[in-house]
Amino acid sequence: MNEQGKLVLVPTPIGNLDDITLRAIATLKEADLILAEDTRVSSKLLHHLGIDKKLTPHHKFNEHKTISGIVVRLQQGQRIALISDAGTPGISDPGFLLVRACVESGVEVECLPGATALIPALAVSGLPAERFVFEGFLPQKKGRQKRLQQLADETRTLIFYESPFRLVKTLGQLSETFGGERRACVCRELSKLFEEIKRGTLDDLQKYYFENPPKGEIVIVVEGLPKKKGS
Repeated sequence: MNEQGKLVLVPTPIGNLDDITLRAIATLKEADLILAEDTRVSSKLLHHLGIDKKLTPHHKFNEHKTISGIVVRLQQGQRIALISDAGTPGISDPGFLLVRACVESGVEVECLPGATALIPALAVSGLPAERFVFEGFLPQKKGRQKRLQQLADETRTLIFYESPFRLVKTLGQLSETFGGERRACVCRELSKLFEEIKRGTLDDLQKYYFENPPKGEIVIVVEGLPKKKGS
């Protein structure tokens, strides 16, 4: 057992299981404990990597109850790895509360570089990428319209995560708030077999996905408010 415990956030592939670093694989092999958002999903990844270790559930439904026990194990010197179903833990996935508890308790926290859906979506969108705002998932009901109104005058490129079941509705709300001619890009199933990148105006994209109901994980990238000429 290590003298100094450490929590390591380990990014996992967002689609293609080969999109994982050698360092991430080594960290998972060496960990005393691996915390997983959904053990059924993560066990497939570990099997693919040839790692035979038991996974412990750590998700939004139990994290408040389990954090204190995890911190104690870290303080006792264990090296614990945290993974989510896909991407980097803490980015629209469980992780923030545990990291905060570790910081407050003086436990070392490390995050490995690796997969996350928002950066590839931004890079491939064709929209300005030097300055951007990541909004994650919009509120589903209360506060949704208010949040959109707050973003209406944002000049930086906007990035959202969305469910395929709400995509058409969301594109319509974005169109109503930002204007239907605002440029956007919808990235679906990034790095997977049926990856799809669609670019166009918000109105065009809403019409396309109304006629072609989407499936899979989705990232929406929206142009910021264009600056007025001469300003």
